[in-house]
Amino acid sequence: MKFAVLVYPGSNCDIDCYKAVEDTVGEPVDYVWHTATDLSEYDCILVPGGFSYGDYLRCGAIARFASVTQALVKAAEQGKYILGICNGFQVLTEAGLLPGALLRNRSLKFRCHSTLLKVVNNATPFTSDYAEGEVINIPIAHGEGNYYCDEETLRELQQNNQIVFRYETDTNPNGSVDDIAGICSKEGNIVGMMPHPERAVDELLGSVDGKRMFTSILNAWREQHGTAVSR
Repeated sequence: MKFAVLVYPGSNCDIDCYKAVEDTVGEPVDYVWHTATDLSEYDCILVPGGFSYGDYLRCGAIARFASVTQALVKAAEQGKYILGICNGFQVLTEAGLLPGALLRNRSLKFRCHSTLLKVVNNATPFTSDYAEGEVINIPIAHGEGNYYCDEETLRELQQNNQIVFRYETDTNPNGSVDDIAGICSKEGNIVGMMPHPERAVDELLGSVDGKRMFTSILNAWREQHGTAVSR
């Protein structure tokens, strides 16, 4: 399996994502610069956190027009696995790959700390190594993580089981609707989330609960290709 980590001007979690892949699954991984036009050689594409293009206009608004984002849209149509983390989630919504938008935190303050998440949907390629309803410890670091969508879209997300993670009861750090911390596409091959699983892959970081996102992806790919390993 081959991973890509996209790098926009202003990305600052690309190294974290690269090292997380190396340390958790040991599969080939490349940095891919924002001018790239072809992602066909990759099986999973990570869109990392940071401040793409300085967050000018709004988070992800300029990155949405980068050459590599156009290639990302094609990869999504081909069913490739795509994980957008923090700013990556913002890019995915701006590109129309996931519904909704990310607004300023309700407190209008940048929040950076550990956060408890509930696994709502463990039937995605990114969450199959978790138990449904399991509470995990994944850090956040964002100023614009307040997920918003209209009532009709929220009903669709709920009915289609597209809400992947919620902040644990009474711990919502940003005011996001329905305590949403992460969602997936209808097909399940795209996940966007504000918390950072790549920063929770070693005990030195305070949690290893993010490791299973990467092992889930690898197992899903192996099952798809008939080379699954036991969990």
